[in-house]
Amino acid sequence: MRLVFAGTPEVAVPALDALIASERHEVAAVVTRPDARSGRGRRLVPSPVAQRAEEAGVEILKPSRPKDEDFLARLREIAPDCCPVVAYGALLPRVALDVPARGWVNLHFSLLPAWRGAAPVQHAVLAGDEVTGASTFLIEEGLDSGPVYGVITEKVRETDTSGDLLTRLAFAGAGLMAATMDGIEDGTLRAVPQSEEGISLAPKLEVEDARVDWSAPALRVDRLVRGCTPAPGAWTLFRGERLKIRSLTQRPGQPLPDGVELAPGELRAGKNSVWAGTGSHPVELLWVQPQGKKPMAAADWARGVRVGEGERLGE
Repeated sequence: MRLVFAGTPEVAVPALDALIASERHEVAAVVTRPDARSGRGRRLVPSPVAQRAEEAGVEILKPSRPKDEDFLARLREIAPDCCPVVAYGALLPRVALDVPARGWVNLHFSLLPAWRGAAPVQHAVLAGDEVTGASTFLIEEGLDSGPVYGVITEKVRETDTSGDLLTRLAFAGAGLMAATMDGIEDGTLRAVPQSEEGISLAPKLEVEDARVDWSAPALRVDRLVRGCTPAPGAWTLFRGERLKIRSLTQRPGQPLPDGVELAPGELRAGKNSVWAGTGSHPVELLWVQPQGKKPMAAADWARGVRVGEGERLGE
């Protein structure tokens, strides 16, 4: 089939690579978000998908909005049979959806109808899901509600951050997307309507959503930190300044001395370890990032700031 691929971030690149490598399909163009400013110099930088497409010699379309007439005219000229989509980052209007004869097919990183929305992987980790996956579905005007072509499953590991899990799903999902395109071309694959049961939503996580509540049980604190890593980044306050919690463990390698109890957020620093109290049992902080500084080992941070007895996170 003749394809126009739509995607923007790094997580979309494996699927683009799989389709470029396919002997059955032609990626005639890619659609991606406009260049964005990045780095200290605030230079305009093309998206990872745009960079990969340039390397492969594929035409790149960067509409400000998918309903722009110039973009729609070019899309009609290319005349794709199907448009595979991975994390494009903009809503597609009906006028664009109607261009390819076989529609736009999205790779979504959840087992639909679970976790419809912008942040399915983060919400799966936050909720403590033991298994998640990816789905390919035909895009309709509703939110991730279209009929499903295929799914893969992936176990959520106890130490997974959302970044870890998303990376694995991106590579596994690339194979699913390629197989979906094959099945659509063959006519051997039919999209099945989603169940009306088990629907859950996964809205984008804002910075305030990532603030650690130290009165919550350790399990919930652990899930919050892992689910918000790498973005938006779990954080708390220490001496009135923001401190990011990059990683922690519920199972400290060096336990607190017998009889020591910590109130929620209360810190206790040892020679090579730092503990923080929660609503259940203490957790061991592994890596933190003070405001305006680079990430560092929690023990090094605690020595540098000289954590005092009774000091707490969250204040």
